[in-house]
Amino acid sequence: MKKILIIIGVFISFILIYFLQINFFNWYNIAGIQPNLFIVLALFIGLYIGKNYGLVIGMILGLLLDLFMSKIIGTNFLIMGLSGLLGGIYNKNFSKERLITLMLMVAGTTILCETVVYMIQIIFLKVEVSILQYIYIVFIEAIYNVILIIILNPVIQKIGNSIEENFKKETTFSKYL
Repeated sequence: MKKILIIIGVFISFILIYFLQINFFNWYNIAGIQPNLFIVLALFIGLYIGKNYGLVIGMILGLLLDLFMSKIIGTNFLIMGLSGLLGGIYNKNFSKERLITLMLMVAGTTILCETVVYMIQIIFLKVEVSILQYIYIVFIEAIYNVILIIILNPVIQKIGNSIEENFKKETTFSKYL
C-alpha cells in the first residue's frame, strides 16, 4: 500500500513540477534558459526506487510530457526513461549521500539527455546545427539544475531515504529465499 502511495506522490510531484516549469521558471530563468526538473525527477526515481521503476515511471512521465508539450512524440519518453535508468545505474556505482556526487549526477544526466534531444531535433525536425549555441544552452541548464539540487538537497535526501526504505526493505521470509 505504501508503494502505491509513493507512486501517486511521484505523479503529484510531476504535476507540481509541470506547473513550476510552465509558470514560475518562465519568469525566473537564466538568459532565457529554464532548468529541466523533469530529468531530475526521473533521475531521483531511479536513484531511490531502482532502475526498473526509474525506467518505467520515467517513460510514463515522459509520454505525458510528450502529449502535453512536445513536437515529437517519443522524445521525452526516451530521455525520461534514460534518466530514470541512469539513476538506478548511478545508485549501484556511486554514493548518493554526498552533495558533490549528486551535483555531478545531475549535471551529467542533464548534458546527456539534452544531447539526445538535440540529436533527435537535428534528425527529425531538421534543426540547424549550432554547436556553440547548444553548448551554451546545455551548460546553463546543467548549472541551473545543479543550483536547484544544492538548494533542495536536504529535502530530497530526507524524502528519498524514506522512499528507498519502503521500496528496498525485504521481509524476513523473502530474504532467505
